[in-house]
Amino acid sequence: MFGSSISWRGDGKYFATLSELCNSSMHKRIKVWDRDSGTLLATSEAKPLVGTVLEWMPSGAKIAAVCERKMDGDSPLIIFFERNGLERSSFSINDQVDSKVQILKWNCSSDLLGALVSCENHDCVKIWSCSNNHWYLKHELRYPREDGLKFMWNPAKPFQLICWTLRGQITTYNFIWTTAISENSTAFVIDGNKILVTPLSISLLPPPMYLFSLQFSSAVRDIAFCSKNSKSSLAAYLSDGCLCIVELPEIDMWEELEGKEYRVEASLYEAVFGSFVHLTWLDTRTLLGVSSYESSHIKCHNQTSTGKERLSGYYMQEMELFCSEDHVPSLMTCSGWHVNIANHISLETPVVGIAANPAKKSAAYIQFNGGIISEYTSKLSSQGGSLRRVDSSFSSTCLWMSAVLCVESSDPLLFGLDEVGRLQVGGKILCNNCSTFSFYSNLADQTITHLILATKQDLLFIIEIRDILHGDVEEKYENFTHSVNKKLKEEKKSFVNIWEKGAKIVGVLHGDEAAVIIQTNRGNLECIYPRKLVLASIINALVQLRFKDALLMVRRHRIDFNVIVDHFGWQVFLQHAPEFVKQVENLNHLTEFIFSIKRENTSETLYKSYISLPSAKEAKDAEVRGLKVYDTTNKVSSVLLAIRKAIEEQLPETPARELCVLTTFARSDPPALEEALKRVKAIREMELLDSDDPKRKSYPSAEEALKHLLWLSDAEAVYEAALGLYDLNLAAMVALNSQKDPKEFLPFLQELQRMPSLLMRYTIDLKLRRFENALRHIASAGDAHYNDFMNLIKKNPQLFPLGLQLIADPAKKSQVLEAWGDHLNETKCFEDAAITFLCCSNLEKALKAYRSCGNWAGVLTIASLLKLGSEEILQLAHELCEELQALGKPADAAKIALEYCRDVKLGLGLLIGAQEWEEAMRVAFMHREDDLISEVKTAALECASTLVGEYEEGLVKVGKYLARYLAVRQRRLILAAKVQSAEQSMTDLDDDTASEASSNFSGMSAYTAGTRRGSTASISSSAGSRAREARRQRNRGKIRPGSPGEELALVDHLKGMSLTAGAMRELRSLLICLVTLREEETARKLQHIGECFQLSQLAAVKLAEDTMNTDAIDEQAHTLDRYLHKVRVQSQSLEVMSWRHKVFVSP
Repeated sequence: MFGSSISWRGDGKYFATLSELCNSSMHKRIKVWDRDSGTLLATSEAKPLVGTVLEWMPSGAKIAAVCERKMDGDSPLIIFFERNGLERSSFSINDQVDSKVQILKWNCSSDLLGALVSCENHDCVKIWSCSNNHWYLKHELRYPREDGLKFMWNPAKPFQLICWTLRGQITTYNFIWTTAISENSTAFVIDGNKILVTPLSISLLPPPMYLFSLQFSSAVRDIAFCSKNSKSSLAAYLSDGCLCIVELPEIDMWEELEGKEYRVEASLYEAVFGSFVHLTWLDTRTLLGVSSYESSHIKCHNQTSTGKERLSGYYMQEMELFCSEDHVPSLMTCSGWHVNIANHISLETPVVGIAANPAKKSAAYIQFNGGIISEYTSKLSSQGGSLRRVDSSFSSTCLWMSAVLCVESSDPLLFGLDEVGRLQVGGKILCNNCSTFSFYSNLADQTITHLILATKQDLLFIIEIRDILHGDVEEKYENFTHSVNKKLKEEKKSFVNIWEKGAKIVGVLHGDEAAVIIQTNRGNLECIYPRKLVLASIINALVQLRFKDALLMVRRHRIDFNVIVDHFGWQVFLQHAPEFVKQVENLNHLTEFIFSIKRENTSETLYKSYISLPSAKEAKDAEVRGLKVYDTTNKVSSVLLAIRKAIEEQLPETPARELCVLTTFARSDPPALEEALKRVKAIREMELLDSDDPKRKSYPSAEEALKHLLWLSDAEAVYEAALGLYDLNLAAMVALNSQKDPKEFLPFLQELQRMPSLLMRYTIDLKLRRFENALRHIASAGDAHYNDFMNLIKKNPQLFPLGLQLIADPAKKSQVLEAWGDHLNETKCFEDAAITFLCCSNLEKALKAYRSCGNWAGVLTIASLLKLGSEEILQLAHELCEELQALGKPADAAKIALEYCRDVKLGLGLLIGAQEWEEAMRVAFMHREDDLISEVKTAALECASTLVGEYEEGLVKVGKYLARYLAVRQRRLILAAKVQSAEQSMTDLDDDTASEASSNFSGMSAYTAGTRRGSTASISSSAGSRAREARRQRNRGKIRPGSPGEELALVDHLKGMSLTAGAMRELRSLLICLVTLREEETARKLQHIGECFQLSQLAAVKLAEDTMNTDAIDEQAHTLDRYLHKVRVQSQSLEVMSWRHKVFVSP
């Protein structure tokens, strides 16, 4: 028992032991014990387990042990047991039969299992990772047997491995996870001595499945892949130090490789090229590798400590490749490769990453520790193997680095992601919480158009490269965080939620596929199609005029078909309609497209936040080219007309084509049902001829066409359209196929059939409310139907103009005019009625119409035409004078009193009441009567005194309202600052703890004590609702202190205190009158106080408007005196101050 190995669970609550059986030294059991009580909890079945190798996973899920299989001729097996002692799973180490597992060690995060395996010629550390219940051998480190290798995982850093030897050499390996996805979306997965190949663009096979595999002589440490000009190459560096090269066939031939395994031979080389740390392709025949003198691992940087002086550091090697075998495009080239060292450069600083330069042939970017970037140019090029530093370095060490080409920049963009999640580009930090990233291209040359990144909060963002170049990322993508303070209806999500926590981006499908592939923690692959990428690929297809591809993408991803029409403007689409129909061809797809066309511009509504609108130049050019056959204001009808013409021109005649054409008529806006029925009628006539015309086979039966039309449209609308063609047989056919009851339509159709043609059409037009056609038909029916003609006009007054055109008889025309005038009188259009009565010489009705509208000049003119006597005209003048006074038109009443009634005193009083001071003064002086002049003077002085009082009161109110406004505004700004601070604090919280809450302060006044929420109470009484609305209307002009609308109400009230144009005109007239009557001081005082009031009102409004647009109030700058001074300086050029007289203007 005491010789047994022991392994503790991570929390120390349980431990496991490996015990031999009494009757067998070969078989052992695993026993699980409780620490506190020492109780035996579980015992496993007896297995031929090896020595003392036992390791409990820190998370507690599994206990790992090693099973010997020499007797079976197989390599050892690693078996996993559960806490209850039951065997859970196992896998083979796939090594030599006589190999022996010395140590098993889990890393601290329990996702990597390391094993020290002793073989005949070497010791090695093997590292496995589990994905989708399959254990992949991801890495192997080999050491000589005599070194006495040992290893351990860093207990705090899950990806740091520490190895040491008996010679005193200690090596630290820092691993990172990388994904091997090529430019053509091919996945390469390392699994021991195999590389599993899966073209994701052909099939999304879930791991551990794959299309085919490549087998090597030993475990693969690192790979590099290259895809150029449909040629794909793969380089693999093995744990035994060999370098293997594979040239893959064209991807179109890969379906034939399914399930096959290809053995790859090691390449031949003359010089030793060391242990590669980084490996990449410069071109299809040149490799660049970075090696360490002391380590042999992939994608890691190391630190070495030894007791002796040894050669240390990094060096870079450029390797030229040759193949002695001829490459066949449809076959795999796995042998015959030769490697020559073309260049060797020693490096003083550790290399962190390496990436090929996509903009320059045979060049690569080298990242050194600290984020420093240098560019290496191949020795085979003109610059001869130079290494120079570039400006676009990173601010920190970025373990993941990519260089990509974009459309709007000739230089490649360098992206780097460091350990803490900072994604950098061009020396600037783009995102602070990035977990993984990739790139997407919808262009044929693989120029990158979008960056795809996932954040640590499991949000997927699609960023246009142009936004990065233009510096719009922060504004558009909200710092790549999910803001929780927005109302749901206003939120424009710029991200996609990743539904499984911790999922990573592993690759994308470029071009029309527009997919992002993510891998969950358990290993499954998920393919998602972000709306932004899908729309970008559709727009790209439209730009290239690949209409069929665009339509197929729209159907596949359930995008609104209108995006095809709307993106460049439907006027532009009209020009391409023939090409669109020619490419699509499929009538089912065309019918689906026709069904979806609607008025809405989806580029400005539904997809506004996903796509950017193009320049309007192209749409304007289309209009300039002339679209005379289309209705340029009706999108639906114009597009369907263009599609219909293209279908008839491009596609052969078939029954399906005819049904598609009928669909374009039925879906027009408004539906062109009559045109569709004419085509059905033509088919019916062709059937009735019973001819053997081959053309007949190109059309459906009339009944089939009619049923199709009825299915597309409302049956009643089709029936009415058939009636509108005045074809009773067609109408009966429609009624029968629409399943109408014969009692509903048969008597009516029979009655129509018995009528004369014109009366039949008149009756149909009346039923269909086509009154203009009905009027034309009844007018053509003769004088016997004149009464019907007049009744139709009177019931439909809009027909009066047409009725006048259709009547030639003067007497009947006068009757129409009189009826029209009566209608205008009834609708209170008295001026028009009077003119209409004059046209038919009905002066009495014209006089009444003028009198009804208060046109006294017209009344008196018509009275003269009627040759009324002087007494009658005088009596009429007195009546008009009284009526105008009642209507509030004292100036007009004054004219009648003076000119027709000869009553000077009455006329003068009316002028004074109308504030017509200059005219009143003229009349008084014209009659040279002192009492008249005195009356004008007294009234003018009283009016001036009243205005002075009003202006003084107005000055006080302006100051009061402005002070109140500034106090309310200041209070609201303070409150808004507090709310913004609270919202910012809420935004900074983690998404798992932050609650979705919208701001409750947007409708608060400065004096609201609590939060306000929208009422959800239902309105039980419409009468109560009307009462509340009436109350709101009455209170609309009131200022309610403390209400949410107090601020705006105060500003509106200040604006409403301004002098009107009429008030300024009357004020100027009063000033002239006072000066004429020798009251200069009164005039001066009146102008001064009026000027002060108006300037104060203007200054207050200007101050209020300025403070409404600022976030702070400056007590020094935002004062009434300062603004009053500004307005006074500008007053000389202000139109609103033109009422003043210069002689009284203040200095």
